[in-house]
Amino acid sequence: MRPVISPHPEQNHSNGLPPNWEQRFTPEGRIYFVDHIRKITTWDDPRTTPNRNNQNTVITRPLPSGWEMRRNEKGRIYFVDHNNKITTWDDPRVLSEFDVGTEKYKIDYRRKLIYFQNQNRMKPNSGTMKIEVDRHRILEDAYRVIMSFKPEELKQKIQIKFVGEEGLDYGGLRREFFTLLSHEMCNPNYSLFQYSHENSYILEINPKSGINPEHLFYFKFIGRVIGMAIFHNEYLDVSFTVPLYKGILGIKPNFNDLESVDPELYKNFKWILENDITDAGLCLTFAKDVEDCFGVKQTIELKENGADIPVTEENKKEYIDLMIEHTINSGVEEQLKVLRNGIYEIIPNDLMSIFDERELELLIGGLKQVDVNDWEKNTDYRVYKKDDKTIIYFWKCVREFDDDMRAKLLQFVTGTSRIPVTGFKDLQGSDGPRHFTIEKVGKPEDLPKSHTCFNRIDLPPYNSYEQLKSKLTLAIESEVPFYVE
Repeated sequence: MRPVISPHPEQNHSNGLPPNWEQRFTPEGRIYFVDHIRKITTWDDPRTTPNRNNQNTVITRPLPSGWEMRRNEKGRIYFVDHNNKITTWDDPRVLSEFDVGTEKYKIDYRRKLIYFQNQNRMKPNSGTMKIEVDRHRILEDAYRVIMSFKPEELKQKIQIKFVGEEGLDYGGLRREFFTLLSHEMCNPNYSLFQYSHENSYILEINPKSGINPEHLFYFKFIGRVIGMAIFHNEYLDVSFTVPLYKGILGIKPNFNDLESVDPELYKNFKWILENDITDAGLCLTFAKDVEDCFGVKQTIELKENGADIPVTEENKKEYIDLMIEHTINSGVEEQLKVLRNGIYEIIPNDLMSIFDERELELLIGGLKQVDVNDWEKNTDYRVYKKDDKTIIYFWKCVREFDDDMRAKLLQFVTGTSRIPVTGFKDLQGSDGPRHFTIEKVGKPEDLPKSHTCFNRIDLPPYNSYEQLKSKLTLAIESEVPFYVE
């Protein structure tokens, strides 16, 4: 119902309003605003949301770098973000009501997600696809059904029924289906995936998956399931390595990505990069010994005649780059290609590419509620004591963070936004169980640093709560490089 345009008898403040705007009150005392140029009323204060009701209002401030303003065929202004290759009606210079007080990364992700979900290609096709599975053989049943459908049919509304169970699927069964199926299809016992390293619960493609002669069909199926989950706004209960998320997006891995795959190799390479190896006696060549799925060892040359080329101080960077590429991608190129094609049967490649690898993890797995009390209870301290003011500031900050930022903090320190189902007491490091650890390192002007192999954050002794929150937030959002001991 539109408000009655009649000024409140006692109050009629217009201070600070744009020209030709007036502030008024309804008979009940609620503030509204009158735009005398367009002869409309609105509840929105034009001083805080100047562009919401007039898409053609031009703001004189320049657009952020990489942005462009355009008009469609009807003359309506829209904006192009060339950085992320998306378009939006939202003027990036003006915060929407959802963005006020929100961190920049969250605003960016929300805009991408809104754009993504509102594309016509992300709208369900007509019809209903019925999937009936037995809980005790969900992988086999789901594989049989999903692989029998055409990709366009997988974009229909999904209705799930579990064999021998009564009940209508109003969404709950569908969520349960994707959760249970994700547990089974990524179970390392099937040899399709493996834990990235000992005592890790983060998954990567198993380079020896060929021991199953039908492994490529299953990777195609898994790709379809991931695509279906994204398309139907469901989450999978899985955690992949950063290089695997990058592989799905076609992004080349970098040096820091090696840490989540092989922490010991990462540590060794870091030493090589930081030291002169001329007289170190390493005896390395551009070759690598590998073992196939039948236990047969063979030597793989990283470049032509690599076994005869010694690694020197001059070429060590090239050697490490080739080793990283081989360690992360060798033996899984075909599986990754099939997995990716399965996803792209459901989700167009150009739409998926607007997300980075961290955002893709959120898109596939979502966020889980974090029990901060359990987190604090199972945290260890070095130099600090749990009643030190910096520690008190830290937990106050964690409690004030929303779920998104808590997940970002976990990912920053541990390498994943997920925790074991048994809670923080079973958090794993690179060498076995490792509690979340806070160590007193650095000066108040420094940013916190993370050691993902050891679930440890180096937290300087900040002088105030505001300083800690500012520094911690900046470190998380800036993706400060990980460190190892």
